[in-house]
Amino acid sequence: MIRVLLVEDDEEIRGRLELILTGESEMQVVGAFGDGESALKTLSALKPDVVLVDIGLPGMSGIELIRRIRAEYDHAEIMVHTVHSDHSTLFAAIKEGANSYLEKGVSPRELVESVQELAGGGSPMSPRIARMLMSTFREPAQDDRNHLTAAEHKVLLEINRGKSYKEVAAALSVSRNTVHSHIKKIYSKLQSSSRAEALHKARKKGLLD
Repeated sequence: MIRVLLVEDDEEIRGRLELILTGESEMQVVGAFGDGESALKTLSALKPDVVLVDIGLPGMSGIELIRRIRAEYDHAEIMVHTVHSDHSTLFAAIKEGANSYLEKGVSPRELVESVQELAGGGSPMSPRIARMLMSTFREPAQDDRNHLTAAEHKVLLEINRGKSYKEVAAALSVSRNTVHSHIKKIYSKLQSSSRAEALHKARKKGLLD
């Protein structure tokens, strides 16, 4: 029996998913929640084998929920089931521990077979998502200094000197909004969520030599 936990804020979609999966003799929906906080409280008690996670959840995001599941209950396989299919969301979900990534709109049979495959040790993905991953790995490597623009690299160097956004803006004669915009892009390109993580990755890549 495959024990499935659903985390989907759209009540209609959540009900449809529950109906589809409970119709399978080898599956049991052990819980269905509209937010990540409620789902987390029940993980240890419900002991799901598979957790279906939407990304656009109220409160705690789906990405944060995936991270928390991995930290607090690492026994479950995690399937992202979402309309979000951009590169940054895809890689953030995989980085935090998602094992599968399905776009909403797959047929009931595809959903059931994907849950079965995931529970059996596979990593099912929607064809478009799999193609996106493949194309990313086929892209020629590029020098990371060129990956950051000259302006972004200057901001990175100033941040490495311990300066605040205001001090960076003054040093480079730009507005604080411009600095903030550059930093958001730096975080995205370095796949970081904090100053410390961005600087750590920049040092490893040789961007702060």
